[in-house]
Amino acid sequence: MKMNPLLSKLKRGPQVILPKDIGMILAFTGVGKASKVVDAGAGSGWLAISLGNVCKSVVTYERREEFAELTKMNVGRAGLKNVRVKLADIFTGISEKNIDLITLDLADSDMVIPHAYAALKAGGFVVGYLPHAEQVSKFVKECERVGFLGAFCIECIVREMLVREQGFRPENTGLTHTAYLVFARKGEKAAGGAGNPAVG
Repeated sequence: MKMNPLLSKLKRGPQVILPKDIGMILAFTGVGKASKVVDAGAGSGWLAISLGNVCKSVVTYERREEFAELTKMNVGRAGLKNVRVKLADIFTGISEKNIDLITLDLADSDMVIPHAYAALKAGGFVVGYLPHAEQVSKFVKECERVGFLGAFCIECIVREMLVREQGFRPENTGLTHTAYLVFARKGEKAAGGAGNPAVG
């Protein structure tokens, strides 16, 4: 499968979030050129860089120094000035406030949910990138406990097609499960409401 031209410039270290899931995060949260984002953990920086290519600013937390350095190098390769790598443990808190989107690609990311709620503006989203179903259950329950609205979960499966002279058919293999994506939204001050915020 062809790689995104932006991401093809980057060095890959730890496991990365792939374009199929990055696209879902952008589509369902609706972030754009005025949006401020916090991301954790940075890993190789692919998600932070993709968000920085669209949003006003991104701060990406990483507690492992070697991964933080890799992400800094990749941010430089991408030519972005609006992505900042923060060598810090997000489990101890989020200093940024009035954030539009917080993305969490961490083991035990449910433990960050209270910090995310405090850092987000009304109407902002938290998104969990969660490989295991057990993580989804814990994440959703914690979102509901702290007051997030309309938590929902999706899985994005991509199958490439072969288009050839002798015929058109699906590839034998494809990008199936990478992770579950859980979205939850902080209620609006005046007119929040339950239900899937991406519908209607």
